[in-house]
This record gives sequence, C-alpha cells and structure tokens, in this order.
Amino acid sequence: MNSKSPEAFRTISEVSKDLSLPQHVLRFWETKFMQIKPIKRGGGRRYYRPEDIRLLKGIKSLLYNDGYTIRGVQKVIKDNGTKKILLNEVRNNSFTDNEINTTQDKNNNISQHHLGDGKRKKLMKVLNNLVDLRKKINEGE
Repeated sequence: MNSKSPEAFRTISEVSKDLSLPQHVLRFWETKFMQIKPIKRGGGRRYYRPEDIRLLKGIKSLLYNDGYTIRGVQKVIKDNGTKKILLNEVRNNSFTDNEINTTQDKNNNISQHHLGDGKRKKLMKVLNNLVDLRKKINEGE
C-alpha cells in the first residue's frame, strides 16, 4: 500500500491494486456478499475500511486459493460469520469440510486430513492431469 496509515480508508483503485484484482470484480463481489459495504461518498466513490479489506482478502483466498465457489463462500460466511474470515485472514483451508483430527501416533503427533471419496477422486483426477501434462512437456523438450 502507499504511504497512508493502516487505519486510513482506501479507494477502489488502491484496493484493486493491492489485491491484484480488477475493480469490476470488487464491485461484483459487493453484489454477492452483502457483508462488503464500502462507504460511498459524493459521486458514488467507494472508500474501503481496513476491515473491508481484510474481508476481501479472506474472500479472495477462499475463492482463488481454496477453490471455493461464490456460493461456497456465501455458505462459509452464513455458517461461520465474517469474524472467522477476518481472524483467519488468508489461511488456506481453514473452512474446508474436511475433518482434521489430531491423533497420537506411536511416537509423534500427526495431523490427519480425512477426505471424502468425492474430493479424493477429484484430487486424483487433477493429479493425473498434471502428470500427463508434465509428460507432454518433457516429450517436447
């Protein structure tokens, strides 16, 4: 961000630049997530508060990093509220449906992630596609 204080409001162009998102995407998200409420001043100019920006970062992370759909993020917000997104801002997979159990293995503590069959099949399909692409790239060299 520029030389503004962290508490200063940001314009849509500043937020767009900081989040590497086009302005129209931010305006679209306002229509899909009623929790995003920038202050609008004369001429409809938007000013985003620091908590708006943190929420946008969390939404961006869920959509772009965790693979959620708009509807999926709406469900996360409905189920968990925005406070959880603000607190866990940009932590990958913090809202997944996976159960995370910490069990004590014989010698160490190991976190186990249990995937449903549907998610496991999707991941395996993606992995196989990536392996096939890598083979094609190597053959072309």
